[in-house]
Amino acid sequence: MGKSRSRSRSASKVSKSSTKHRSKHKKRRTRSRSTSRDKNHTHRRSRLRSKSRDRERKKARRRSASSSSSSSDDDLIIRAKRREEEEKKLELERQRLQRQKELEEKLIEEEVARRVEELVAKRVAEELEKRKDEIEAEVRRRVEEAKQIMEKQMLLELEHQRASEIESQKRKEDEERQKRLDLERIMEENNRKIEQAQRKLAEEQLKLVEDQRKMLEEKQKLEEEVRHQTRREQEVILNKKNARPKLSFSLGGK
Repeated sequence: MGKSRSRSRSASKVSKSSTKHRSKHKKRRTRSRSTSRDKNHTHRRSRLRSKSRDRERKKARRRSASSSSSSSDDDLIIRAKRREEEEKKLELERQRLQRQKELEEKLIEEEVARRVEELVAKRVAEELEKRKDEIEAEVRRRVEEAKQIMEKQMLLELEHQRASEIESQKRKEDEERQKRLDLERIMEENNRKIEQAQRKLAEEQLKLVEDQRKMLEEKQKLEEEVRHQTRREQEVILNKKNARPKLSFSLGGK
């Protein structure tokens, strides 16, 4: 009994000591973890601060570069505008000189044309005065020639018109003659057809009369035979004869 109690006590002591050791080990591990976390957090903060400082430096450099580039761009724009204005002024001056030159040339051309026209009119008047009689004679000659030509043309037109009228009259007469011939031919054809129809009708009437005559003869013959047969029958009935004759009927054909 004493041994078992001592064993249980020693076991409980061992378990307590092991539990304490484990708890101490856990505390150390948690402390080391928290320390490493703090170190990592501090390192991250320092890195973020350095990155933010780098960003600020870059922004400052960009601002300075953009300000210098914008000032240089403004200078270039101002110079380009000045150059453009100077070019516009030069172009306007060139256009003004060109218009002035064209106007002067036009005035010179008009003056030259006016003087040439006056000179030509003067020379023509002088020439006409010199050749007045000759020109009048030439005009009369040309008028006479034109008159003769017109008379010839009128005569030719009249002859052509007369010939066309004669041709038209002849053509009309030919057409009338052809119409008369056609009408006569049609009338002859109609008369021939009428004669044929009349002849055919007469033949048919004659045939009809002949047929009626034959039918009448047949009828009379038949009636005669009927009367004869009736008498014979009456004689037989009355016993006028001893011999009884044989009855016979005969019909006449066409």
